[in-house]
Amino acid sequence: MNCMDLDRINHFVLSKQHLTPDSAGDDIVQIVRDVGGLHATSSTTPYLSLLARCPKFKKEDLDRELYESRTLGRIRCVRKTIYIHTKDMIPIVWKATTSKVAKASKRYMEYRGVSDEVYKEVSKKILTMLSDQEMTASEIKEAVSTEADISSILYYLCDQGLLLRGKPAGGWRDRNHKYCLFSEYFPDVDLEKPSESEAITSLIGQYYTSFGPATENDVVWWTGLGKTEVRYALKNLQDKLLEVPMLGGERSLIVLQLDEASIRDMEPPDKPMVNLLPTLDPYLMGYKERGRYLAEEDSDLVFDRSGNATSVILVDGKVIGVWDYEGGEESFVKLHIFRKIGKEIYDDIYNRAGSLGRFIAGSEVRIRECESMVSLKERTAGCFMSPLKGC
Repeated sequence: MNCMDLDRINHFVLSKQHLTPDSAGDDIVQIVRDVGGLHATSSTTPYLSLLARCPKFKKEDLDRELYESRTLGRIRCVRKTIYIHTKDMIPIVWKATTSKVAKASKRYMEYRGVSDEVYKEVSKKILTMLSDQEMTASEIKEAVSTEADISSILYYLCDQGLLLRGKPAGGWRDRNHKYCLFSEYFPDVDLEKPSESEAITSLIGQYYTSFGPATENDVVWWTGLGKTEVRYALKNLQDKLLEVPMLGGERSLIVLQLDEASIRDMEPPDKPMVNLLPTLDPYLMGYKERGRYLAEEDSDLVFDRSGNATSVILVDGKVIGVWDYEGGEESFVKLHIFRKIGKEIYDDIYNRAGSLGRFIAGSEVRIRECESMVSLKERTAGCFMSPLKGC
């Protein structure tokens, strides 16, 4: 079987991820489905991930789909992290991951001192109180009048599919969400409809649709599932998959049969493609083996010890630098470019940084270059959210 070229593969994945000029669009729901969901642990990431893929994107576009049309919803799933998924994918990602996610959140609740007896009493009050209304954690705690750790109880109720994280209490950058009954938000969604095995197979099939070609290790990393579960699903999908060797390498990648011809026919772009992606963007978080888009010597500048990706600058799908935003009396988009680049690419990065800054700040921003940065693995937890702090 003919080998596959990494540059063609990268361009193909960029296209599937709506990060090429000809794949950009304005159908938010379709984009969310195509990219395998939007990482939503950080409140701003979904908006910035869509901005990178939708030239005319406005913040209210995502809010409308989440809170009015309700075609999208937040759910904790792969790797026990919060994602925004399409309504039809929610039962699949929930069923495929709930055994691990709910177990982890129950352990956390117990660690926070909530016994089974307290949980039963408080959760019953919460579920009754949230009928036909949404409330924040602080509002719920005050209304229930308990010393129990409300946040951990709410997390467990969400991970059991009983509650859903709804609209933020403040603006788009507010991490303080209101909670509502899942059954009222999505009355026609049956979380128990697929079996766990069916859901895992569907989830991994969706992974290859969004991120393939990729390795088995990539799938294990992205899903947070065990190798036994992943291999069983890959066996169920074997009629749809191919294993293809890499050009000039010792390893091979698994690819959907439907994608093979498209990859081989993929033409390189006429000029360099620049993208500025936020922390935890799907393109960055989709792979365990990151040599496809990141030089090994730059890895500690992009990923922290837990595997969280910071905000990056891409050229033709490869990471060439890091960006950061700093608000205040004067707002900045800060850039750290790893190595020298051509003027055309440099100018494109500056223009995109200015547009990105205006989206975040709602006004003009300044661009500041940072000559150096501290390795994320030498800094404290959460540093990936502000990689150029202090620059």
